[in-house]
Amino acid sequence: MTAFQILFLIAAYFLVLLFISYLTGKNDSNTDFFKAGRQSPWYLVAFGMVGASLSGVTFISVPGWVEVSHLTYMQVVLGYLVGYWVVALVLLPIYYRLNLTSIYEYLKERFGPVSHKTGAFFFFVSRILGAAFRLFLVAIVLQQFVFNEFDIPFEITVVISILLIWIYTNKGGIKTIVWTDTLQTAFMILAVILSIVFINRELNWTMGEFLASEELKNYNTFLVTESFLARNHFLKSFIGGMFVTICMTGLDQDMMQKNLTCKNLKDAQKNMISFSFVLVAVTFLFMLLGVLLFIYAEQNNISVPLMDGTPKTDLLFPEIALNSGLGLTLSITFMLGLIAAAYSSADSALTSLTTSFCIDFLKLENQPELKQKQTRKRIHILMSFVLIAVIIAFKYILSSNVIDSLLTVAGYTYGPLLGLFAFGIFTKHRIKDQWVWLVALLSVAIISTLGSLKPEYLGGYELGYELLPLNGLLTFIGLWLIRSKR
Repeated sequence: MTAFQILFLIAAYFLVLLFISYLTGKNDSNTDFFKAGRQSPWYLVAFGMVGASLSGVTFISVPGWVEVSHLTYMQVVLGYLVGYWVVALVLLPIYYRLNLTSIYEYLKERFGPVSHKTGAFFFFVSRILGAAFRLFLVAIVLQQFVFNEFDIPFEITVVISILLIWIYTNKGGIKTIVWTDTLQTAFMILAVILSIVFINRELNWTMGEFLASEELKNYNTFLVTESFLARNHFLKSFIGGMFVTICMTGLDQDMMQKNLTCKNLKDAQKNMISFSFVLVAVTFLFMLLGVLLFIYAEQNNISVPLMDGTPKTDLLFPEIALNSGLGLTLSITFMLGLIAAAYSSADSALTSLTTSFCIDFLKLENQPELKQKQTRKRIHILMSFVLIAVIIAFKYILSSNVIDSLLTVAGYTYGPLLGLFAFGIFTKHRIKDQWVWLVALLSVAIISTLGSLKPEYLGGYELGYELLPLNGLLTFIGLWLIRSKR
């Protein structure tokens, strides 16, 4: 597939998104931008959330990670499943009972203004980094296979990507995203299924023959139970995955903003539970696709593409889809899936960052109605520039697999949110609100120090995703120490 063909496909896809934006953004009100009038059908939200949760990280990085991790990522995904049920049964009832626009308003109700802003700040950092990770991955693929051919710098690629997202989310906000995410999820799932079918056909396998093949057995490590010291031991991965979901979905304005557009609590819970099962199944398909990619690459002497002179397994899927002669249909399918992955995560991130900054930091509801809309639009532009800056910075500092980096960073940034919400929900204590920011920063500092320790200093124990619940526990303990005696 040529670079011109890819550009044409991107333009056509963007026009479809722009048309959806036109239909859903006619009202251009803050109510629609932030809550979609709370009229979204739950099944539409559930299906769209699959694409937003998977994003470009799952679409490209998970298949590329199979070479070193085999199928062990599914241990984390099974933890996700339990986490989604916790979100549905524990957190959603609180958010609906308080009729929240930003979920961090709960912290103000429970503890006070400093806790509110501390929670919003850690979401802000977490979501900027998370969205930047996801968009960075898509941007390097577009750079490698499209824009390098036109000698366009990576920085311009990033600016163009964010500009397109800003254009179609500018008016409709979350109302637009609920509908565009549905389309994007459909393209992502179609892309992975067709990719599996086409590669199996090229290898002269049926799906059953692939699942029974000797080649698959080389990658079929699923559970790691031999040594608890290992970073990816089952228990550590499962518990880490559960808390990653509770934090990155249940305590994340980006994901919860979609849920809060449902008509009522019951619909939101149906959305969350049904979405959890679909997500697990689709992620497993991505893992199988990863195995197929490495089998196909080995049999056809396809090397892992280089980026800045270093092999980058995240680029194997695009390399095979676009340059290995498997046909135009697979190339188009891959690009549609990739574009969908890019937009489905970034558009909601941009909207949720705008929402959180307006509600949690600027107290938008206290401004006159006309001023509210003007402020929201300015912040929407500001958030776009922030994302551009962070994505460009990643090009020079990021070295490991993106999915692993994303989950590792989550352990540092979401921990204080976990501790704050857990203390608020499971205790009745008040706290000395003015000291909450210090507790949160100390917890992150301690976890960062632990995370940097080499295994030999810990008796061979490798720290992994359990850093997140440990961070939450430290925050919880710190809040206990500053609880009010009154």
